[in-house]
Amino acid sequence: MKELKLGLALGYWGAQPPKNLIPMVQQAERLGYDTVWTAEAYGSDAITPLAYLASVTERIRLGTGICQLSARSPAAMAMTAMTLDHLSRGRFILGLGVSGPQVVEGWYGQAFSKPLARTREYIDIIRQILAREAPVTNDGPHYTLPYTGEGSWGLGKPLKSITHPLRADIPIFLGAEGPKNVAMTAEIADGWLPLYYSPYRQDVYSAALSNAKPGFEISQSVVVNVTDDLAAGLLPIKHMLALYVGGMGAKDRNFHKELVSRMGFEAETEKIQDLYLAGKKQEAAMAVPDQLADEIALVGSADRIRDRIQAWRETPITALTVSARSETELALLADLVLG
Repeated sequence: MKELKLGLALGYWGAQPPKNLIPMVQQAERLGYDTVWTAEAYGSDAITPLAYLASVTERIRLGTGICQLSARSPAAMAMTAMTLDHLSRGRFILGLGVSGPQVVEGWYGQAFSKPLARTREYIDIIRQILAREAPVTNDGPHYTLPYTGEGSWGLGKPLKSITHPLRADIPIFLGAEGPKNVAMTAEIADGWLPLYYSPYRQDVYSAALSNAKPGFEISQSVVVNVTDDLAAGLLPIKHMLALYVGGMGAKDRNFHKELVSRMGFEAETEKIQDLYLAGKKQEAAMAVPDQLADEIALVGSADRIRDRIQAWRETPITALTVSARSETELALLADLVLG
């Protein structure tokens, strides 16, 4: 049976930074966790905490899950990745994603158009910078290097990074949901960060992943809730799904709703969204099928979870990324997943 790696998801900060950041990550490293992941939305950034954690850890890989493309130019992102890879002695994973139109246009003040083409161009520029084989140029529609558009002084010239990268092949992972985006991820990236994945519905992504190269990693975030009350344990997952399916996006364009529909729950997603947008959030959560919540999470007694992990070992998933609230829970999750 295939082994699974284990990652720790820190997410992004709420109103204040978490108080137990260092002891939790150091404990995860001692327990054999492979990665720790940060995130960003429109508050804390994903990079700074990893620089901090690089100084107090030795082996655990440090990933951004995810850095938003619109937050930094490709060159700025490459500079940051190269710097952090040096500081962590080659442990950095660059996780990238386009985010969504509400954040990109509302927070960054940029157009969300052509997300796939923009992602491909963005990564190509980063790869050029890290390869450091020649001064960097790009004449694509989204990023022009050197810039020659409106306001240009006409003095820009192609440049090559002053700093030599520790690794020219820093792993690049992409957060992707749609079939075309996942297929592009398998083609051009080193790994994939899915949102929802059911080991019981592998056909949802099988075609999109068919062109993945050897060594392609898939790190799946999964909520783990150890409890003897299955129904109660599923409730937080149902509320989360109601929020994403019902409220994270416009009524006529919600990527998360579209994904869950492709997973076989189209009628249910319509009902969930209608209830949520009508302000009936509790009813929307109750409309989320238990089966869906159960398939994308690991809920139940420790023995039930251990048994259900076997289904994940029969998928292309290479690592499960979990959240934990205490060092005791970290140890339990390590025992369940790593044995």
